[in-house]
Amino acid sequence: MAFLAASLDRVKPSATIAVSQKARELKAQGMDVIGLGAGEPDFDTPDNIKQAAVEAIARGETKYTPVSGIPQLREAISAKFKRENGLDYKPEQTIVSTGGKHVLFNAFMATLNPGDEVIIPAPFWVSYPEMVALCGGTPVVVETRQEDGFKLTAEALERAITPRTKWFLFNSPSNPSGAAYTHTELKALTDVLMRHEHVWVMTDDMYEHLVYGDFTFATPAQVEPALYDRTITINGVSKAYAMTGWRIGYAGGPLKLIKAMDMIQGQQTSGACSIAQWAAVEALNGTQAFIPTNRAMFERRRDLVVSMLNQASGIECPSPEGAFYVYPSVKGTIGSKTQKGQVISTDEDFVTALLEQEGVAVVHGSAFGLGPNFRLSYATSDTLLEEACSRIQRFCGSLQR
Repeated sequence: MAFLAASLDRVKPSATIAVSQKARELKAQGMDVIGLGAGEPDFDTPDNIKQAAVEAIARGETKYTPVSGIPQLREAISAKFKRENGLDYKPEQTIVSTGGKHVLFNAFMATLNPGDEVIIPAPFWVSYPEMVALCGGTPVVVETRQEDGFKLTAEALERAITPRTKWFLFNSPSNPSGAAYTHTELKALTDVLMRHEHVWVMTDDMYEHLVYGDFTFATPAQVEPALYDRTITINGVSKAYAMTGWRIGYAGGPLKLIKAMDMIQGQQTSGACSIAQWAAVEALNGTQAFIPTNRAMFERRRDLVVSMLNQASGIECPSPEGAFYVYPSVKGTIGSKTQKGQVISTDEDFVTALLEQEGVAVVHGSAFGLGPNFRLSYATSDTLLEEACSRIQRFCGSLQR
């Protein structure tokens, strides 16, 4: 009898976590490493949110909470969905979990049976297919194209749907590409979904507030209200509020699904951290004035990185609509050799050699299901970004073709 579960054979370690760990190890060895692998804002959590946590501690809000979240936070989530997305989720239709990843996992655990399929556009966040596999489902990866802005077309979605499709998993703005879907582009997808009543929609809106220029964010159930009864809308406070370590994700959805997720969470972790929940109440109900300021800084960084990477030999870097990532192609470097004679055959070869030669840590695109590309997070200072992009330019210039 094997000791470890067979389900582990279906799952790979997180590539983003692995890159961050390798960068830390090289730093510990004395190497000057610039880590651009993690999806974490470099801004501190706003003071009003931190103060709300301090006050919660002072009030003694340190006990177990209801599994699905404290009433005050569920009310704040309900109000947020109505205010910002035009979605009517009652507080009892919401759930609070330990980060957005936890929400996703609970939803899959509550709904997937062996053989159920989940459509996932590529490039995708590395955890999506692994969560589906862990919960017994089958990830159905549908590749997008750079010339389409890394966006799934209605035709490709239609082709991917089968009688076994349980979920369509949607992420806009996207991690890792930064691609964001316009209302018109979303409507084309929701029109397809309206023809397939057995397909549910799971939308990950974590980067909702990080869109640039005159882009207007929209979410599927907002674009097509008829999908409301088979959509779970997932969000959290990690990115827009610089609260990654507070670990608060949330969702709104049909009551029967939320109750099922509550039951699973009750046997798994119970309620999320009480102090973090009170901080999240302030995040959603308090001032939002810092969000446009932070967004403008991210947009400036995006423009800096896109400009500098497009000056690197063999790299083509599209300008994304949102999030804080770029997803440049390294197709022009494939087949070249490093100064040590190593052949760049894949995007993983590229990022490995870049880290070893120049001390810049990024994540290879094949980990996200689509290459030859890499993901670079520009959620760090302009100074570090300029230095990192200069090193990438130098590395590409040193390759022998």
